[in-house]
Amino acid sequence: MRKVVLVTGASSGVGLALCKRLLEEDDELHVCLACRNVGKAEAVRGALLASHPAAEVSVVQVDVCSLQSVLRAAGELKQRFQRLDYVYLNAGIMPNPQLNIKALFSGLFSRKVIHIFSTAEGLLTQEDRVTADGLQEVFETNVFGHFILIRELEPLLCHSDRPSRLIWTSSRNARRSNFHLEDIQHRRGQEPYSSSKYAIDLLSVALNRNFNRRGLYSSVVCPGTMVTNLTCGILPPFLWTLLLPIIWLIRFFANAFTLTPDNGAEALVWLFHQKPESLNPLTKYLSATTGFGSNYVTTQRMDLDEDTAEQLYQNLLELEKQVRVTIQKNK
Repeated sequence: MRKVVLVTGASSGVGLALCKRLLEEDDELHVCLACRNVGKAEAVRGALLASHPAAEVSVVQVDVCSLQSVLRAAGELKQRFQRLDYVYLNAGIMPNPQLNIKALFSGLFSRKVIHIFSTAEGLLTQEDRVTADGLQEVFETNVFGHFILIRELEPLLCHSDRPSRLIWTSSRNARRSNFHLEDIQHRRGQEPYSSSKYAIDLLSVALNRNFNRRGLYSSVVCPGTMVTNLTCGILPPFLWTLLLPIIWLIRFFANAFTLTPDNGAEALVWLFHQKPESLNPLTKYLSATTGFGSNYVTTQRMDLDEDTAEQLYQNLLELEKQVRVTIQKNK
């Protein structure tokens, strides 16, 4: 029986690169592209099948920023599949990023230049908004929509005979200082992206704590700093042109600048081959690229505690109850 891999955000960026690389590793897979734009997803499906005719590639429409869409997609997936072996929770947004130019250029001449450029610490803010579901857009897209998808797909994920895997796209930008349990949606802050990625790290730990005994394992990955649709809007094109030579030089001293989605997918592909029981649930797996362009995987212990992770999980369960009541009322 073919292994089934579900990838959200699979039509571009690191999600698309991941699908290509997984099929290069094993063209007997069934890869399901979970995308908002069906037209783009169908084009990707055609290209993947053209280069890997032995594979199976399918499409499911899902917008993780819409709970109705998530519930509809989950229902469709439960009709199609008996189990899912891997779910890559990759879709994400960083809306209207604003760069602190002063912090950028002061960082260039500070002792922390490598750390600042590797993590974007203090460099970026975002303008968030409220969705039709009444939730903050970054939180719903990056965290809660995926959480509801997992909850709905539990029957396909929890099997004692062979473990299933959840693999989240997190970030080196996930920082404890930007996350607060009393404001998990980051309504009152200016760095919702960082907050959402820290919430992902916490949630992954809590999912392992609650689901490992049922055969479901979770891991988090940072693909590194890449030039993708997500990051291109941060800087005007002329600034990217000016900074890229500097970034190439920094890459000889810092491995976080993977630059391309193909390089960024390194840790996601590496995890595909690992036995989940052997992985540390408190570790983040980082895609890394040398100055000469060689890819490898490194690790980082996450800056969190398990009690906070469990509390976030309980808060998400409570929020789930509330939104399900609202959805029922609106039917």
